[in-house]
Amino acid sequence: MAKNIQRAKYGAAAHQGRGGELPARFPREMGPSCMQYLQEVINSGLTCDMVGRFEKAFAEELGVKHCIATPGCTPALASLAAALSFEPGDEIIVSPITDYGTILGLIKENYIPVFADTEPGTLNVSARTIEPCISDRTRAIYAVHKTGIICDMDPILELAKKHNLFVCEDVCQAVFGQYKGRLAGTLGNAGAFSFDSEKTLGSDSGGCIVTNDDKLAERIRFIAQSRGASIEPGYGRKHIEAGLAYRMPHCTAAVTLAQLEIIRDQVAHIDKMVRLMSKLVADIPGITPLPIPDHTDVYSCWMFGFSIDPTAFKCSTQKFAAQLSESGITDAGMGRYYLMPAACTFLEENAQKKLYPYSMPPASREYHYGEDNCPNAAKFLQTFIRWTSFCEKYQPEHCELAADIVRTVADKNRI
Repeated sequence: MAKNIQRAKYGAAAHQGRGGELPARFPREMGPSCMQYLQEVINSGLTCDMVGRFEKAFAEELGVKHCIATPGCTPALASLAAALSFEPGDEIIVSPITDYGTILGLIKENYIPVFADTEPGTLNVSARTIEPCISDRTRAIYAVHKTGIICDMDPILELAKKHNLFVCEDVCQAVFGQYKGRLAGTLGNAGAFSFDSEKTLGSDSGGCIVTNDDKLAERIRFIAQSRGASIEPGYGRKHIEAGLAYRMPHCTAAVTLAQLEIIRDQVAHIDKMVRLMSKLVADIPGITPLPIPDHTDVYSCWMFGFSIDPTAFKCSTQKFAAQLSESGITDAGMGRYYLMPAACTFLEENAQKKLYPYSMPPASREYHYGEDNCPNAAKFLQTFIRWTSFCEKYQPEHCELAADIVRTVADKNRI
């Protein structure tokens, strides 16, 4: 590892020092029952099943049979990957614009991520962009609802059924978003959620997997929470598989349970504000907000974003974003690092060196990773600007202020 490397920051630490008139994500609003639930954990001497209470409540809210709570969203996805039991070298089709947490578990299980391109002008994959990536080694599709905009899932599910593929929804940015009257995370075989402090349903940390599949739920609990261990009478634990220890702490469950009690109203408010924000920004020449598909009944927006027309302005996208930050949208910036085939440089290095699982076998062909894997996604991110402080605290006057800032910067740089 390089000396003096600047480590990435997360949560409140990543938002420190950001001022301005617009609402900040931190400090977070906490559910009114938060202290009560935490006190229950303490008063019980750690004997109360707060994790079980949260799992039951979250499953009921989503209308699913099972919720398996984890310490975070990355462990949730890693737990699922470990439980799927595919073979090394099997391929998983993944949205290219996402966070590293989406693919970490796949890599650790020696599956090979294959990145489908996005639809032009959007952050999301579709059945049309996924289908060319399907091979005889494909085992699953991981569809990411980036920024909270839900992928058009019905065609994806139909395609998956045709090829007998498992479908996981990455709902880390779309909690309680609705697609054609159905909640995100309940559409595929499983859904992964994040409750990290900066997310829409922000706890101190946390995540979960939800599913209606009894066998899959039990498999996740066995592998990811029981460490692949069974009890043999007269002997004790025998680790019959290489398991994990991804259990949500009771205090995290207490905070998350309290946050669950206020999230529905927050998401409903966010949906109204992001649609207003989109309308205001769309009126600025040269600015195009993220398109909100008709199939998205509720847009549980985690970050607001728009594209600039590079032919309309004399500055680069990066400079445009920097001027927004200086003018009051203090966390405005580009999101080029979200393009996983380019940002995860070790993937290309391993593929070129044919390191396991890119050796043949278990791989059945050669792989390459870079921006050219997903030209639509790479092109989109060249002119995309977002800010991650867009949250439940926004009111109409904040949307108008933010739009005014965008308009001022646009007019200043207009050709």
